[in-house]
This record gives sequence, C-alpha cells and structure tokens, in this order.
Amino acid sequence: MDERAAVHSIYSAAYGVEGVHMRSIRSLGGLAVAGAALLTAGCGYLSEAGPSSFEIRNHAADPQGLPYAVVKLTPEVVHILAEDNPKSIASAFRDSRPPPTIKFGIGDVVTVSVFEAAAGGLFIPIEAGVRPGNFVQLPNQPVDTNGNISVPYAGAVRANGRTPVEVQDDIVARIKNRAIEPQVIVALATQNTSLISVLGEVNTPNRFPAQPAGEHILDAITRAGGIKDQGYDSWVMLERHGVRATVPFGALVYEPANNIWIWPNDVVYVYKEPQTYLAFGAMGGGTTFTGAFQTQGQFNFNAWRLSLAEALANAGGLIDIQADAGSVFLYRGEPCPLAQRLGIDCSKYPGPVVPVIFSVSFRDPAGYFLGTKVQMHNKDVIFAANAPSYEVAKFNVNIQTVIATGNDAAVAVSNGVIARNLLSAGSPK
Repeated sequence: MDERAAVHSIYSAAYGVEGVHMRSIRSLGGLAVAGAALLTAGCGYLSEAGPSSFEIRNHAADPQGLPYAVVKLTPEVVHILAEDNPKSIASAFRDSRPPPTIKFGIGDVVTVSVFEAAAGGLFIPIEAGVRPGNFVQLPNQPVDTNGNISVPYAGAVRANGRTPVEVQDDIVARIKNRAIEPQVIVALATQNTSLISVLGEVNTPNRFPAQPAGEHILDAITRAGGIKDQGYDSWVMLERHGVRATVPFGALVYEPANNIWIWPNDVVYVYKEPQTYLAFGAMGGGTTFTGAFQTQGQFNFNAWRLSLAEALANAGGLIDIQADAGSVFLYRGEPCPLAQRLGIDCSKYPGPVVPVIFSVSFRDPAGYFLGTKVQMHNKDVIFAANAPSYEVAKFNVNIQTVIATGNDAAVAVSNGVIARNLLSAGSPK
C-alpha cells in the first residue's frame, strides 16, 4: 500500500465529518481499516531509530547498498576474536632476549688505556721504574667517519660495529710483539650512538644512551619523565628496524608480556587518542512513548580496554519497555583473513575489510558471559533493536492521536451546529 494513500485514509476518516451524528461510527471504522492497512503493508509509516532485527538478520536492505555479514556470537567466535588481538607488541617483536651488547658507532667518543708489565716498553719509559699499574691513557677521540680510532704503534683500529672487548683484543694483537705484556682497556667516554628516543606526550621528550644492562619500554618512558595525561587515553608505539607496533599504555602495565626489552636505536612514541564508540537504539536511561530521557550517542572508553557488556552498561543499558534483549548488534569492520576464520566468504565483499554485524542475545543468560569476553574496538557501533510489541504500542499511540484529532474536529463542528441552531432559535421571525 502507498504510504501517502494510507495516511490520507486516516485523516480523511478523521476529518470527513459531514454530519457528526451520522458519520462518527463511519470515521472510527475508516481509522481501523486504514490502521490495519498500515500494519500489513509495512510502508514505514511509524518512526524508527534504526532497522528491525528482522531486517538485519535477513539482509532486507537496499540491493545497491553496502553488503555485510551477520555472525552470531558463540564461544568459538569469541575465541577467534580474542586470538586476533591487535593490541600486542609481543606478537610483533617475538625476540624476547635482552638487548645486544652495546657496540661503538661513528661519532662515539672512546677512551683507550694501555698497560705494560714493566718500564722500558712502548708506552712506559725506563726511568719510570717497575711498579704495579704502569699505564698510559690516550686522549679521548671520536670514532671517525671511516669507523676507526687511532692508537700509536697500532695504527687505525676498526671500532665501528665492534664491542669494547673486540677493540681491546685487536689493539693487543697489534702491539704485543713490541710492548711488554700489554693489556688494553677501551671504554665509551661519550655515547653518541646506540641511543633510545622517547617522543610525544611525555614530560621530558629526549634521546638518551641505552643502558648497558638493558631496560624495558616502561623504564625508557620513566626516564623521559612519564606520560603527561591519563593512561587510558595514551598509546605507545615502538619502532625497531622499520617495524612498528602500537598498544594502549595500559597494555604495558597490565600485560607484562608487552613490556619488552628496548634495544639501542629504538624509537618510542607516546600519543593521546581517546577511544570512542557509538550506541543507538533501545538503550539509555529510559524512555516513554512521549519522549522521556534517553541516553544515546558517542561514548569514551575511559579505560584502556572495554568489553561489549561494559560498553552497553556505560550507555545506560537496555530499556525494559522498548528493547528486544535478544537482538543486540555490534557493527565492525574485520580484515578478510579474520572474516574467513569466522566462516565468511570474502569473495562477496569488495576490499580487504568486511563489514560484519555480530549479534548477541541477552535473553540468554550465557549472552552476558559472551559480552564480557568480546573487546570493543575504537569506533565500534552498538545497536539495540526495538521489540515487536513496542512497535505495536507505538502504532496504537499514533492511532489514538489521530482519533483524538478527528474527535476534536468533530466536537468543533458539533459545537458550531449547536451554536447556529441557538442563534437561529433566538432570532426574531
């Protein structure tokens, strides 16, 4: 049935009062017929906050619109979603070993001390006598652009990419036939390479030398003065050798596996990005047919991690007189490899991301357990469908409004007729 024709039938029935006493029953009958036509036609006469559960599950959408997949939340689906956790640095950097030994680099300033067992050798004059600790300390020098340092009688010694012990052994090997039982100590005077950079939303952004004993990501952030704002809005990105991984700051604190060793030349970037989600439909603080208070819209996580059940509660929960507890939906785009693991045929969907609608029933007590295990993603959308009984009640309210409007018109006409009769009776003949 055409929507305009149906609405016209209602108003014609209400306002077509040619004779109130003769037409009232006919008007009510017309309203009933038009109302039945609206209910059976499904022509969208009633206002709605979103699609019905039937439309979502049966893909009753515009054929030219965006295709989507519907997946019911089950323990197996929840397990697959939990395995594909994007908030993990440990999975991106699987080498859990402590950082490698710090090596010299071009620009590092090096100090070299040469010891001899007796005077009269290469470095200790004979008049110095024999005493423990005969040594000479060479002037500090940087590793040059060729990666070398210069040591008397040893020449240019390769330092770049070597550890102090490796450089020491090389110098000893070069002078041992001329010096008296030489021993060499090579140390880092000023470390200009093997640095760690901590940038972004920290109190003291800086580049500082890596610790020889090693440190973890949180240690490096602490050396940079700690994060500026609340941890639940902060994200931490680690870059190493061109590989990047990002996690919420809370993942470093509450999941120690993510707080991995930091290596020389790593970059740690801290930034603030509040996570949000959208909630629509039959949820909020409460509502009535006349439009009482209801909470919907955009919400912040206010936590580093949020479950579906927590997100629903944060939006006010389901409305008792309106919501279909068996029809709560989570909208999200999932990468094709994960969608395939969920049993979705990706060939039906263009692009690498598949629009997926996860359905969960909170009529089932187990649905609440599943809701606590599904983690929300940034920009997710939750929609709670109306119960069919609520749609019927909305229609009844609309019908009562139309009938009341028609009755008002009928009363006005009747009062006009009465007034005219009174005036006619009181006028002089």
